[in-house]
Amino acid sequence: MSESLPRSPLDLLEPLAREEVVIDDGLRHLEIYTMVGLLTILWHGPIDAPHVVVMAGGGMGGLLGPAGGLYHDLGLAFAAQGIGTMRVGYRRPNDLVRCVHDVAAAADLASRAGGERFVTVGHSFGGAVAVQAGMVLGQHCRGIVTLSTQSAGCEDAGQLADDVPVLLLHGDRDEILPAETSRVVQFLIGHGEVEMLPGSGHLLSEAADHLRTRLGTWIPDRLTA
Repeated sequence: MSESLPRSPLDLLEPLAREEVVIDDGLRHLEIYTMVGLLTILWHGPIDAPHVVVMAGGGMGGLLGPAGGLYHDLGLAFAAQGIGTMRVGYRRPNDLVRCVHDVAAAADLASRAGGERFVTVGHSFGGAVAVQAGMVLGQHCRGIVTLSTQSAGCEDAGQLADDVPVLLLHGDRDEILPAETSRVVQFLIGHGEVEMLPGSGHLLSEAADHLRTRLGTWIPDRLTA
């Protein structure tokens, strides 16, 4: 008797149903119903884009990201360049294993439509999600961005391939996670660039313009390198 093939992250969700609405040209809202919660995805850009950014929120979830809706603004900017962006609303926020699964399932969904190269992005708790998801994506991950990341959940980050660029951004006035946390994650990974943002707190509102400019260049450069 032949062995059954391993199931993909999307199949492992065991979805009960799926709803999809086109909100605007270049923006779709997906809801995937499962026995352990609702996975929500806002998907910017062409669904068959070979280059895809997957963005994850903090421990409470959310789809906007820090710095006054950074994820939304980057999604719009990248869509204009033909890059897909998936903003992931977790089934169970603050559950690291399930949240990593959610991001991997979103990437799996994109890969079925044509996605080949991915950058993962995560804020706070989501930084650990982005790192773990990047490890799951393996050779398909072309970059990881963490924003005010935690270090918990990154203990095995040294398994990340050496050729995956990592950018760790952290405010030097973070009132929740000390700025040194990003340096700890850099050490655990074994490589990566840490950028301290002067005067910025945990939500990075003070560096909003800089983040849009920096990531608006860094992410596309990694996808096309």
